[in-house]
Amino acid sequence: MRRLADALYDIVLTLWVGGQWAIGYLVAPTLFAALANDRRLAGSLAGRLFELIGWVGLACASYLLLFLLLRMGTLALRRWNFWLIVGMLLLTVVSVFGIQPLLAQLKADALPREAMESVLHNRFATWHGVSSVLYLVQSVLGLLLVTGFRRDAK
Repeated sequence: MRRLADALYDIVLTLWVGGQWAIGYLVAPTLFAALANDRRLAGSLAGRLFELIGWVGLACASYLLLFLLLRMGTLALRRWNFWLIVGMLLLTVVSVFGIQPLLAQLKADALPREAMESVLHNRFATWHGVSSVLYLVQSVLGLLLVTGFRRDAK
């Protein structure tokens, strides 16, 4: 059973971090390139995918933290991988429950125009920029987790 839990830890970590990198740095830019004539559709699809990977992240972080706490007890609190996961989880919570709803509301308030073509342009651009920076930080934390700090869990 221990080997299964270890394997599941690796699978869940791969799903979360790999999904983030794939959506953020491959799929979203491809959507905007392929749908250059319909940026609203590209943005809507990308937003939906970011929301989806956010929910995946909440589930994955929950499992990873539970795994570490059950495996190591309070010693997990001394491990870098534990705190990297906590950091990624906090960024995910801010994104899913704070920034994404705010961006969606700004888009809705801008209708029938696109948010970037409305009087809400500056607010939307600012929050989109904040979201992008937080996503980048989360991606780097995930990279650190996958490349070396995960070995501390075992």
